[in-house]
Amino acid sequence: MSLESGSADRPDTRPRLYDNPLAIRALAHPTRLSLYLLLGRDGPITAAEAGRQLDISQALASHHLRQLAKYGFVVPAEPGDGRERPWRVASTSFGLSDVAHDPELAAAGGVLDEVLVERALANLLDWNTRRADWDPAWYELTGTGHSLVYLTREELAEFIDGMQALVAPLVERRRIGDRAARPDDAVPVDITYVVTPLPPTENGG
Repeated sequence: MSLESGSADRPDTRPRLYDNPLAIRALAHPTRLSLYLLLGRDGPITAAEAGRQLDISQALASHHLRQLAKYGFVVPAEPGDGRERPWRVASTSFGLSDVAHDPELAAAGGVLDEVLVERALANLLDWNTRRADWDPAWYELTGTGHSLVYLTREELAEFIDGMQALVAPLVERRRIGDRAARPDDAVPVDITYVVTPLPPTENGG
């Protein structure tokens, strides 16, 4: 989930790489993560609009947006109607730059991982309460899957690269805030994948 900038009014689609543990821990705050994800879905919005959608005060939304801006996750967008300035995400995806050699960054990334997985689980539970009202063709494609495979580090890296290669063109094709680029029947879909090496069993399995 990286540091180039997009244009003044559109986020960059290239991953931004962060090497500051404080930045990652700041994003792991539930309210800030909610704000970041909201901007990722709706495009540029003001603190007042974000506060209404998340049921928090404008002042609190503004505070957390400034914290996200401090670490480069969001930036001011082009002014709208001359009143309050909206915010947008700086990039549509980001990652951690040197986890293997930075224990503090790895620990911060672990905290963010847990928050993201908890949010994905909440989204799944919410979907389970709603899916009966949807076309069965949708819920046949959703939910969870599971595979246990034996991989080398190189093979796992190839798998991750392949997943990212599938998603990146879709992100580029339908940029944040560009509703005209979406088909009428397109809906926001949360894709969270969890990759965890396991300890061996007693028999070496």
